[in-house]
Amino acid sequence: MLSIEQTIPLVRIFDEHKAREYYCDWLGFNVDWEHRFEEGTPLYMQISLGGLTLHLSEHYGDCTPGGKVFVRCRGLREWHKSLAAKKYKYYRPSIEDGVWEGIGMSLIDPFGNKLLFSEIDN
Repeated sequence: MLSIEQTIPLVRIFDEHKAREYYCDWLGFNVDWEHRFEEGTPLYMQISLGGLTLHLSEHYGDCTPGGKVFVRCRGLREWHKSLAAKKYKYYRPSIEDGVWEGIGMSLIDPFGNKLLFSEIDN
């Protein structure tokens, strides 16, 4: 029987600086590693935040911009407050009630990719 150890979505990016500003500086992801075939070539890197790992790629053909990643989480209200306190210039997300019998927060990165964080009330 197949045993899945981890799922890591690929997210297309176009600008390394904007990706770092959004994912690392604002959302709080850590850069786990980076790869380039040589200087001046597209970036491919892994970032993580708690149990969420993403691969960000500047490589044409790796994935299509505008995808959506669904993330089940806990502590969404507290995290939302911390994001709001940073006053990110380009985005001010809100918490939505009633998303799958709980709460949700949708984020859209500078490249059109969507992250939907959802917390189910117990």
